[in-house]
Amino acid sequence: MSFNKLTWGVKSSFRGYVEAAEGSITLSDGATRTEEGTFVFMAQPGGDLTIAADGSATGAMRFQGTVVFEAHGGMLKSTLAELGLEAGENGLVLTVLDAPMNKSRCAIADLGPIEVGAEGVMTIVSKITVDGMYQIADNYPPGTELDPITLD
Repeated sequence: MSFNKLTWGVKSSFRGYVEAAEGSITLSDGATRTEEGTFVFMAQPGGDLTIAADGSATGAMRFQGTVVFEAHGGMLKSTLAELGLEAGENGLVLTVLDAPMNKSRCAIADLGPIEVGAEGVMTIVSKITVDGMYQIADNYPPGTELDPITLD
C-alpha cells in the first residue's frame, strides 16, 4: 500500500503552549493544518515504505512541508522539515531534516504499535527520542508520548 499523506500534531499541549505564549506556528513548503490543529504533510514520490498487517516495516518515505514553532522572542524555536518514516533495526522511526545544519536526518520519535483501521488508514503511536527532545522541546523526556501519526 502506498501512502499519500502523513497527519501529525506533534503534541497538542506543545501547540497550545506556543500559542498561549503569543508565539507562532508557521507552515511552508506544502504543509497544511487541519481544523483540529494537526499538520498534514503530503508524500514525496519515490518512497519504498511498506508496513505489514503485523506492524513490521521496511523501507523509507519522505513527506514535504515545514512547520516552525517560535515563541519567547525566538528563545523557543523548533523547525520540523521534510518528515520521514524510516524502518530500521529498532523498528519504525519518524525523522526530520536536522536543523540548523541541514546535513543529516535526526530521529525525533520512535513509532509503534501500529493500528490498521478502515480503508487501510494507519494510526501509529509516537514517543519522543533524545534527539527529538532537543529538536522539539527539551521539557519532554525521552519516551514521552506525542500525538499519534495517521498515514493514509
